[in-house]
Amino acid sequence: MKLTVYTLDDKMFTLDVAAELELENFKALCEFECGGIPAREIAILNNGVPLRDDKKTLGAFGLKDGDVVVLQRMRNQPAAPQAQAAAAGGLPFPMFDFSNIQVPGASSSSSQQRSQRPPAPPPQRPADEPDPASLLEMLRNSPHDRSLLKERNPPLSEAVEAGDLAKFTEVLTQQRKERAEKEAQRIRLLTADPFDPEVQRLINEEIQQKNIEENMNVAMEEMPESFGQVVMLYIDCMVNGHPVKAFVDSGAQMTIMSKACAERCNIMRLVDKRWAGIAKGVGTQKIIGRVHVAQIQIRTAFLQSSFSVLEDQPMDMLLGLDMLRRHQCTIDLKKNILLIGSSNTETPFLSEADLPECARLNRQVSDSSLTDQEREDRALAEALAKSAEEAELAELNSREETSARGEKRKSTENDVGGPSKKTARK
Repeated sequence: MKLTVYTLDDKMFTLDVAAELELENFKALCEFECGGIPAREIAILNNGVPLRDDKKTLGAFGLKDGDVVVLQRMRNQPAAPQAQAAAAGGLPFPMFDFSNIQVPGASSSSSQQRSQRPPAPPPQRPADEPDPASLLEMLRNSPHDRSLLKERNPPLSEAVEAGDLAKFTEVLTQQRKERAEKEAQRIRLLTADPFDPEVQRLINEEIQQKNIEENMNVAMEEMPESFGQVVMLYIDCMVNGHPVKAFVDSGAQMTIMSKACAERCNIMRLVDKRWAGIAKGVGTQKIIGRVHVAQIQIRTAFLQSSFSVLEDQPMDMLLGLDMLRRHQCTIDLKKNILLIGSSNTETPFLSEADLPECARLNRQVSDSSLTDQEREDRALAEALAKSAEEAELAELNSREETSARGEKRKSTENDVGGPSKKTARK
C-alpha cells in the first residue's frame, strides 16, 4: 500500500510499504526520506492521533492504501517514569500517587510538608522569543524599526510610543498567543479529514495566504521602494500677502482652503455662504461657502483663483484641477517642479523638511513633550527660516522694481528724444 507522509515544514513524500511493516521500520524509512531527523525523534500521527507502539504493524493501526499521515519531530522526549518503574520492578500495574490521601492523626504534619514544598515554577518563555523589556528598549532606540512597526503593527506601536512596559507586555503576549493558536489550528488542519467542507475552506485560505506572502517577497526583492511612503507635492505661495503652503492635487475637482487659513489671510469676509454644502471624496467635509475671486502669488506670477472654504480641513490650501487647468499647469516629477504655463513660471516642490506638520511622514513630537530649551531652539529655527524667506522675497521684489524703473526710463527717453531729432533734420 502507498502512504503519503506530510511534515510540518510543508514537505511531502510517498512510501510504498506493506501492511505488515512495523512502525519502527516505517520510522526508519521516514528518517531516510527526511534526511536529518533521527527515527527515535519521529512521531507519526493518523487523524490527529499519535501512533505509539513501535512493534505494532501499520495494518494494526488501521492504515490503508492512500492514507495520509503527519510526521512530527519530538525533541528530548523523556521516558515515562511509570514505564521505567514497571520495567525495573516488573510490576504489571502503573504506580499510583497516594500523597493526597489523608491519614488520621497525620493531617497536620502532611499539610506542613505540603506547605513547605517549593511553589511550581512559572511557565518559561521559549528561548527564541526575546524578553519584552529588552525588546521595548531596542525598539525605542531604533527610529527606523518604530516607523516600520507603526505601519505594520499599530497596536504594538502605540504601546512602544507610550513607553508603558506593562501595556507593551500585554499586547505582545496577546499577539504571541494568537500566533500560537493559528499554528495549532494549522496542525489540526493537516490531520483532519481533507473532504470536510470546513477543512477545504481553511486549506483554500492558507493557499491564498501563501500566494500573498510569495507575492510580497517578490515585491520586496524586485521593487522595495514600493513599501516606502511618498512625499506629497507642496509648493510655497502667497494669498493676500500671507505665506501659505499649498498642496497640489490634480485628482481634486476644485481648489479648497481651510477656515483657519481663510481667517489668517483675511478673506473670510468674501465667503459667499450661498455655496455651502458637503464635499465628498475619501471622506466628507462641510463647505462653509465660496470665495469667488482671490489672488495667489506663486514666485513672480499673480494668478486669479476661486476657493471653496471647508470648516474642518487639516491642510491650509489645496490646488485642485480647476485652478491647474485654468492656468495650464504641468507637474514635472523629473525636475520636481510645477510649471505654470499661463505665466511661464516654475516653482519647486517642497522637501519633506519644509512640509507642514500634517503632511510629514515622520511627524515631530508634540510641544508638551519638549523641554524649554528645545522649544526655544525650535522657535529660533522657525524665526530664522521665516526671516530668510522674507529677505529672499524682498530682494526679488526689489529686482523687479529696479527692472521696471529701467524700462520706464528707457521708454521716456525714446519718447522725448524722437521729436528733437526730427526737428534737427528739418
